[in-house]
Amino acid sequence: MTRALIVIDVQESFRARPLWEAISDPKIADKVNRLVRLAREAGDLVVWVLHSEPGSGDAFDPALGHVRLLEELERAGGEPLIHKTSHNAFTTTNLQQLLTERGVRELTVCGIRTEQCVETTARVGSDLGYQVTFVVDATATNPIPHRDAPADQSVAELLADPRTLSAEEVVRRTEYVLAGRFATIATVEELEARADLPA
Repeated sequence: MTRALIVIDVQESFRARPLWEAISDPKIADKVNRLVRLAREAGDLVVWVLHSEPGSGDAFDPALGHVRLLEELERAGGEPLIHKTSHNAFTTTNLQQLLTERGVRELTVCGIRTEQCVETTARVGSDLGYQVTFVVDATATNPIPHRDAPADQSVAELLADPRTLSAEEVVRRTEYVLAGRFATIATVEELEARADLPA
């Protein structure tokens, strides 16, 4: 086992927030499930990561009950589930130790949000010496407000503001900044096609 699939923050916390209505892929769990199936069939490690902000009083506060996998996902027995409090999946967890103990050298990453926790994990993983594959269509994100936009704006106001960076543009920019530097960019379909090739 030299490869691991890292599923990052595909959790109910996001669905509990109003911004979910503007998520780039509300059915992200379908693509994640396809990647999980591929990983299990190949005998790769699957690691589930959840973002937690204890005491925050928002959807990422474990006390509110939303810090759990999206209900469409199913974690198999023995697959590690780790909780992080940083943007990347390494800094505040034992992820690197888990990977080292299992001899993992290649990472496939997916999850929410494309440019935030998934991208940051890809960058840190690359800097730690892992070969990283970023499965871009198995990530999801939201439009990003302009730095001068009011913090309390509604989703409608966010979408109406011409300064807002669209989710599609966020994903596109993330691909560009990671490719050839921190990760290989792939799609679920491409990985499925590779798995179907004779050994």
